[in-house]
Amino acid sequence: MDTVTLNAKGISVSLDLAVGHIAAMEIEADGRRLKPLHRAPWVGSPRETLPENLPEGTVRLSGDFLCAPFSASDVEAAPLHGWTANSEWDVVENGAIAGGWRAVFRLRRKVMGAAVDKVFTLRDNHPFLYQEHIFSGGSGAISVAHHPMTSTRDGGRLAFSPKRLAVTPATPLEPDPARGRFRLAYPARATDLTHFPIAAGGATDLTDYRMEDRREDFITLVEADHDGPGWTALARRAEQDLVLVLKNPAELPVTMLWFSNGGRDYAPWSGRHVGVLGIEDGRAAVGHAASLGDNWLKHEGVATAFALAEGRGVSFRHVIGAVPFADAEAPSRLESASDRLRVLDAAGTAREVPFDGDFLRIGRSIPA
Repeated sequence: MDTVTLNAKGISVSLDLAVGHIAAMEIEADGRRLKPLHRAPWVGSPRETLPENLPEGTVRLSGDFLCAPFSASDVEAAPLHGWTANSEWDVVENGAIAGGWRAVFRLRRKVMGAAVDKVFTLRDNHPFLYQEHIFSGGSGAISVAHHPMTSTRDGGRLAFSPKRLAVTPATPLEPDPARGRFRLAYPARATDLTHFPIAAGGATDLTDYRMEDRREDFITLVEADHDGPGWTALARRAEQDLVLVLKNPAELPVTMLWFSNGGRDYAPWSGRHVGVLGIEDGRAAVGHAASLGDNWLKHEGVATAFALAEGRGVSFRHVIGAVPFADAEAPSRLESASDRLRVLDAAGTAREVPFDGDFLRIGRSIPA
């Protein structure tokens, strides 16, 4: 696997240049090595053992990657999640900076005529990867999403920045019982994340990841209006850590959750892709054409694509990290300051970790 590795004090991140996926991420904290990101169990298997028509991004499914577009590439021909998740990236810059490390990667292909750069920054003793993606030029519009995946051996508890709505699409990911299974109701919506309709009747708590629920489910959470960063936190029970994913809601207004817990029976999934949660912050509907057209998110006042134009750039930022965390419950809230992140429990007790609070810059102007 052609990878490049970045290192700063207490953290390392490796990028698979063949597809732009994060192949590995390790954080040193309290004498432990935390590994917050997931890698599919078939990665590294001989290619001939996998289905012939499998997109390269699924063959090498790892960590996090950029989707551009998100889901179906039905405007400009490309594999699932676009060339950003399936094609080669070149190293433009890679080296130490004051207090950390910075690398810039460029996609060899163009997306809707735009050049795409991926910028990774690590800071000494910060348990976070700071990412920025930049589209330069192009025409039309592009939907985007990050695709970080974590996994847990024994489930965990989820918490979120304020959301105003949770919605499942018209059909489940695996509607055919001969191929897989699902648990949530489709289509359905709720404003209470702890009481979402399920297919069998009744409701489930979306904040409780239970390993006994073998299923493939997909749901979109719409950010509520608030003055902080958007965030998702998963307190992993067996791993005794807290996986953190943060965004600027003005840039990425939805969080799409993919619960992949042994719910697909066909290759390469084969019931072995278990305990996985995709935390997919995006500016997208499901599919490029759907993102550009009339969709339910637009009716809710939510943007689902970035406009592209020659002589113009579009950028958005994202943060992934993890800290040791032995609590059974996820935090009640996160508070960002310029140099730290405060993780608060239900009693209001705070733990502070180093964090570049200016990186997401909620007030930062972005292209319309």
